[in-house]
Amino acid sequence: MTQHAWLLLGLYLAALLLLVKPLGAYIVQVTEGRLGFAGRIEGTVFRLCGIHRDEEMGWPRYALAIILFNALGLVAVYALQSLQLWLPLNPQALANVTPDSAFNTAVSFVTNTNWQGYGGEATMSYLTQMLGLTVQNFLSAATGIVVVIALIRGFVRHTAAGIGNAWIDLFRVTVWLLLPLSLVFALFLASQGVIQNFAAYQEVTTLEGSTQTLAMGPVASQEAIKMIGTNGGGFFNANSAHPYENPTPLTNFLQMLAIFLIPGALCFVFGRLVGDMRQGWTVFAAMAVLFVAFEVPAMIFEQQGNPLVEKVGAGETAMSTTALLDGNLEGKETRFGIADSALFATITTAASCGAVNAMHDSFTPLGGMVPLVLMQLGEVVFGGVGSGLYGILVFALLAVFIAGLMIGRTPEYLGKKIEAHEMKMTSIAILVTPLLVLLGTAVAVMTEAGRAGIANPGAHGLTEILYALSSVANNNGSAFAGLSANTPFYNGLLAVAMWFGRFGVIVPVLAMAGSLAAKKRIPVSAGTLPTHGPLFVALLIGVVLLVGLLNYVPALALGPVVEHLTLWSTK
Repeated sequence: MTQHAWLLLGLYLAALLLLVKPLGAYIVQVTEGRLGFAGRIEGTVFRLCGIHRDEEMGWPRYALAIILFNALGLVAVYALQSLQLWLPLNPQALANVTPDSAFNTAVSFVTNTNWQGYGGEATMSYLTQMLGLTVQNFLSAATGIVVVIALIRGFVRHTAAGIGNAWIDLFRVTVWLLLPLSLVFALFLASQGVIQNFAAYQEVTTLEGSTQTLAMGPVASQEAIKMIGTNGGGFFNANSAHPYENPTPLTNFLQMLAIFLIPGALCFVFGRLVGDMRQGWTVFAAMAVLFVAFEVPAMIFEQQGNPLVEKVGAGETAMSTTALLDGNLEGKETRFGIADSALFATITTAASCGAVNAMHDSFTPLGGMVPLVLMQLGEVVFGGVGSGLYGILVFALLAVFIAGLMIGRTPEYLGKKIEAHEMKMTSIAILVTPLLVLLGTAVAVMTEAGRAGIANPGAHGLTEILYALSSVANNNGSAFAGLSANTPFYNGLLAVAMWFGRFGVIVPVLAMAGSLAAKKRIPVSAGTLPTHGPLFVALLIGVVLLVGLLNYVPALALGPVVEHLTLWSTK
């Protein structure tokens, strides 16, 4: 790694550590309803909506509310796409979206995946982008946060029947957390050159004398929540590689910081609410170690470059020495370079964001395998807002269960016995995404409609499909982009994987929250496994890697590993 790469990584981690504690303290105030200025507004809204502050929900009712809330969002986004030609704020008169693409996009944005099989500026009207996609960026992010808050309540409460009120939680997180953060960030982005307007597309004359169409639109407002809510769906097809979405190295750095901001702060929230900050910092440390352990190889693999380019450089049509030493610049914006692009790719796939500032399909085989593996771990390395924390807490329950088996004691975590019901829900939550990924990949490669989308045959083509299924099932949304996925086959297949990849995990997590809340608290004894400190960090990391990664080793061997060996054998 270059000196610039090390300095960039160090500065990023330092800025993250500086911000997570104050933001975490604010989130505690929001979720506990301690914001004094908010009381009167909440009272009015809740009365109008028929919501009672003191009404608690058991986990089945909480889960049903979450699913119905998101199902209504799916219908709304689908309807907007299907009718946009006749609706206002469509200066380009963009046509209605086809049913299969509209369905896929609606599921995508409702599940916080933001997989995009279309080009945003050529497909979606301003109204669809704002009222449909941007609104769902807020609501899907709020869904992830309230689910993890409900799980934390399960650890905190004892002999309790309820885990909170879904409607109150969703309102508070959306209005008092996501909206203010996004407003401030959107104003900053606009000040840096991210556009925000309702103008028709502009026809301009280039320096060469040809004509080019420049897409316009309300971009900054969508870009802000896209990053803060770990959504990732871009206004433009080029996403965060587009200068209207991400114009400068400063916006690039702060967008990366925004992705990890709430996931990191939620670790602090976890420690504060359970009454032991060591628990929160333990989870944060495990995430940070995993992040650095993947980020460093990604930097190294991309800075090594492509041996085929070196071979060309050695011949008569040699490239410049500078180009060879720069590493693999293919598919990367020159205003960011290799280090910023590799760091962005690692962050966006460690979190379930999916925004991209470079073409992942152009990464080296092992460089591209890093974001692929990060998604396959279950998006628990900071992960999405809420989903990353409840994902790694599921692994923490598995870790204490394994440790309990090793020492012959009933496993406990935060004063709660981990019994058969919790382990059944843990197993479902951990195994549902590998099942969706591997079965979906198998279906795609075994059918003619699936193989028709492959642009690059061989190992790279398999990686493209594996990446797509890993991305949607883990609600990431980034793509290798060499796969032609905007077809009825892939729109349907990926939509199913997105829906069950999201709610197939949320429902077991809420079931665990309800079960844990009903349990009595057990006092700490001499046989209790300490769930803080370096030993548990190592145990948790080991379980994440062992359980999360082993499911995919054969598929990875057939894809990026084979491609790497084939590529470097030519050297």
